[in-house]
Amino acid sequence: MIVLGSGGHTAEMLALLGRLPLQRYTPRLYVCADTDNHSAQKATAFESEHMLGSPLNNLQKTYSILVTRRSREVGQSYVTSLFTTLRALLQSLWFVWKENPDLILCNGPGTCVPICFAAFLFKVLLFRRTTMIYVESICRVQTLSLSALLLRPILDRLFVQWPALAERYSDAEFHGRLA
Repeated sequence: MIVLGSGGHTAEMLALLGRLPLQRYTPRLYVCADTDNHSAQKATAFESEHMLGSPLNNLQKTYSILVTRRSREVGQSYVTSLFTTLRALLQSLWFVWKENPDLILCNGPGTCVPICFAAFLFKVLLFRRTTMIYVESICRVQTLSLSALLLRPILDRLFVQWPALAERYSDAEFHGRLA
């Protein structure tokens, strides 16, 4: 399960995926917010470009796209975002239950927060094993994003792209620029 976000989050995630052996991670499920008009299109274009000529391309569909509610719109007040986040969490519980992902890969869009919390609830309550990997945006040089701070206690791995962040946060791993 790959969580995409509007703007730079999707560009960074697709750059990261472009460095991975995609045949090893099949099928892929992309998650996009319902108000994100571009990420699904970019994921489809990415898949068309990277899977062209792959033997898997002709045998099966290697990816799908799931649309979810956004936790918080840009500029939305924190008070009203409590309700929209709760609604997104309920929907995420259903998606994570239904899809039962082995891996959740995210890099900071707010959409990933309820999805990761849903996976964590199933991990604790039902002993389902979903590995959660968070790759902090290259833009975060000195501090972690709010999404990373919220998810930090439940993540399996937290990757940062600047050595100063790894020094500041003991659970963060620095392996150079990833996206």
